[in-house]
Amino acid sequence: MLVKTKAIVISALKYQEKSLIVKCFTESDGLKSYFVQSAYSNKKANQKIAYFQPLNLLEIEANHKNKGTLEHFKEIKLSHTYHSINTDVVKSTIVLFLSEILHHSIHEEEKNEDLFFFLQTAFLWLDTHDEVANFHLILMLEITKFFGFYPDLSQLEFDYFDLNEGVFTPFQGINGLSQHQTHLLKKALHLKFDSDQKTFAGIERQIVLKILLDYYSIHLDGFKKPKSLEVLKEVFS
Repeated sequence: MLVKTKAIVISALKYQEKSLIVKCFTESDGLKSYFVQSAYSNKKANQKIAYFQPLNLLEIEANHKNKGTLEHFKEIKLSHTYHSINTDVVKSTIVLFLSEILHHSIHEEEKNEDLFFFLQTAFLWLDTHDEVANFHLILMLEITKFFGFYPDLSQLEFDYFDLNEGVFTPFQGINGLSQHQTHLLKKALHLKFDSDQKTFAGIERQIVLKILLDYYSIHLDGFKKPKSLEVLKEVFS
């Protein structure tokens, strides 16, 4: 079936010498994987490969056979050209990290327009704002709403957070955060993209990030911590 849709590039893996396997989160069909033949072998190779940078926003026309095999693009163009993400070291590091988070989090070939539009809006915001130190933390928390394990805020007054149950409790259990860790998580839960970026000191931001990665590992089967994690820590150190 020929489909026209917007898509977000999740990953691009080189296949053999000249080709690519590109994973996209599409507006129309959720997660899809595409085979790009001879991506490295013609005069326009650099232009073609540039489409598939992490979290690029595309408009595509593609043949979707929906048989669990790799699909094929018919036409590709950028739906938005980023102005700062690809040139700003901090933003490009955040994008690389988040593309890995999404790669290990989204597994379903299932339409999810709400998640698609949230991600699209978030990345456009990232491209047009300068104060972005907490962006990755906020996005990781927000997308747990779509995955079904956003923390239960009904007992926010309690001092401890249980990672397994996703609830705040009056006592620290085996899988519970400390009182200090819980305090930092609560601060993160109140953040918006345009909140004061100085909410956390560098070490506090790293603590919150570790909490979120542990939380993802518990609630998502097969979740792996991103390879770019150390680079991200270096950028924010």
